[in-house]
Amino acid sequence: MSVLNISAYKFIALHDIQILRESLLAQSLGLQLKGTVLLAQEGINLFLAGPAPAVRDFVAQLQQDPRFADLAPKESWSATQPFKKLLVKVKREIIRMDHPAIRPAQGRAPAVSPDMLKRWLDAGMDDEGRPVVLLDTRNGFEVDEGTFEGAIDWRLSKFSDFPQALLAHRDQLQGKTVVSFCTGGIRCEKAAIFMREHDLPNTYQLDGGILRYFEETGGEHYRGNCFVFDERRTVDAQLDPQPTSPA
Repeated sequence: MSVLNISAYKFIALHDIQILRESLLAQSLGLQLKGTVLLAQEGINLFLAGPAPAVRDFVAQLQQDPRFADLAPKESWSATQPFKKLLVKVKREIIRMDHPAIRPAQGRAPAVSPDMLKRWLDAGMDDEGRPVVLLDTRNGFEVDEGTFEGAIDWRLSKFSDFPQALLAHRDQLQGKTVVSFCTGGIRCEKAAIFMREHDLPNTYQLDGGILRYFEETGGEHYRGNCFVFDERRTVDAQLDPQPTSPA
């Protein structure tokens, strides 16, 4: 497989979005990359693919900006380019939740590493003996391709439905350790902050999402594949492209 795929995001206050957009667009075009870069006042979210030297050159240039020096993209490989074109867009939010008071750049919710989550799932409880509940913050059609064993699925049709769903089911989560998860971390980070602000103090986000969990643990306790928003459609626990489930 010769095409390197990367995904990364960072919540950080950006005040030069249009200038940054023009710069990243020029860099991406110059390196012949395809994919999507989203920019908003709350940060950056990107999915790009191309030859490995070009992709890593883009990342190195981006990391020269002190705001993105610690950006750590997740990598996977494919035999062909999974994106048809390049988009660098300015949005109101890099992941839409419609709750502007939720600002991860002002402080993240605590995160649990893939290794720690696997240890909790092996034991059936967290380090303090509380039951662990996994909450899938993805859309229903993504969950249908695969999810963690026993994970809660509220059949969301879009992420902006999450706040209302949480308020309707909050009592079911009281007294438990809740780990929110998603594909790469961006949705479950916002979700964890929202839950902590609504009286669920033992809430964590899965750091790096499912993709990092696959990368660091091999996918134990996960069943099926992980949906990705490009022409690969799904990847398995080895991050190899897989056919989707029959409709």
